Amino acid sequence: MVQRIPAPGDLEPIERASRDELQALQLERMQWTLRHAYDNVPHYRAAFDAAGVHPGDLKSLADLAKFPFTEKKTLRENYPFGLFAVPREKVVRIHASSGTTGKATVVGYTQNDIDTWAGVVARSIRAAGGRAGDMVHIAYGYGLFTGGLGAHYGAERLGCTVIPMSGGQTEKQVQLICDFKPDIIMVTPSYMLNIIEEFSRQGMDAADCSLKVGIFGAEPWTDAMRGEIEARAGIDAVDIYGLSEVMGPGVASECIESKDGPVIWEDHFYPEVINPETGEVVADGEEGELVFTSLTKEALPIIRYRTRDLTRLLPPTSRSMRRMGKITGRSDDMLIIRGVNVFPTQIEELILKMPLLAPHYQLVVWRDGHLDKLDVLAELRDNSQSKDSVDALCRQLEHQIKTFVGVTTRVTLMAADGIERTSTGKARRVIDKRPKS
Repeated sequence: MVQRIPAPGDLEPIERASRDELQALQLERMQWTLRHAYDNVPHYRAAFDAAGVHPGDLKSLADLAKFPFTEKKTLRENYPFGLFAVPREKVVRIHASSGTTGKATVVGYTQNDIDTWAGVVARSIRAAGGRAGDMVHIAYGYGLFTGGLGAHYGAERLGCTVIPMSGGQTEKQVQLICDFKPDIIMVTPSYMLNIIEEFSRQGMDAADCSLKVGIFGAEPWTDAMRGEIEARAGIDAVDIYGLSEVMGPGVASECIESKDGPVIWEDHFYPEVINPETGEVVADGEEGELVFTSLTKEALPIIRYRTRDLTRLLPPTSRSMRRMGKITGRSDDMLIIRGVNVFPTQIEELILKMPLLAPHYQLVVWRDGHLDKLDVLAELRDNSQSKDSVDALCRQLEHQIKTFVGVTTRVTLMAADGIERTSTGKARRVIDKRPKS
């Protein structure tokens, strides 16, 4: 793998700014955002008034802690356009979540918002080693999902050649990678594994293809998963982070020269980490729930949005802005099994440490009487193992989960390709069969 590390002259001035310069810009932009939201969004005016705060109360960045949080339910309660801060005719694009757990969350963008979004994604691709003229294969889904179009506009802004493949059609994905010879792929990490496996099914080695960099996001993934993808595809695997409520992909992204956690583009998105139980802001370095305030968004300013992602803020390294650690889970998808907190990524780490197991799994939660049970479905890399060997692997993984996670599980190992694959996006990691209360 050959890393293309940017020279200092390639960076925007804000990426090299001092902390004082950055914070002065953040304060100015935060004051504008709070006033914009208060003056133009009835929800924020009511929420600020109820909390006894006013945009003029923000004298320092620390004063943001006085202001109320925004949650996903806030967007659903104001469906579809109730949180827009500009007239609807000034909104040039609308995205929305799938709405599988309730009403869709709708977000809007002015032309300036679209330009800002393209800019931070272009910055992210450049941080990952991308350059003007590179060919970028985009396998994120297009449409209401922000991934495809967000990546697309950012790659074009950087001056790249875009292949707008979208998700699915895995055989065709491989064909186009072989024929067009792209330099970069942008896709979910779980679907990248599907693509790698399709290379193998066609009798090819993914490591021999043209790809040099993979920019992976839209779902949590571990450093063990990074190692798996890099080894099998012969690429640098870089983490990009975003969510539609805050902007879309490009809120934060890793730098190829360090690969030490996504750099938050703090000139546009102000991060906090809070104790998810109390709502109190915790110090940098302490784990908690990630919260974002937009600093430049016009159509949908977002104030202290609770992402539910659990991580920590880390000091700057490759850029002047802080980084976020790997997401360890979500405060709202944490499984509690007989009093033990379990995150899917904890079990993923253990599976990926076992060379005979493939990086595919599902967690099935069910109830036996009044007790919750957890089944782990994992997959063999190949079908050459004897029954005794498979039984031993099951016992080994059960022991590892009990030792390092603290919960008793029943492990079932499926044949190679036995775990369901997703063709268009995020892996289905958890199946909850418990009766609804």
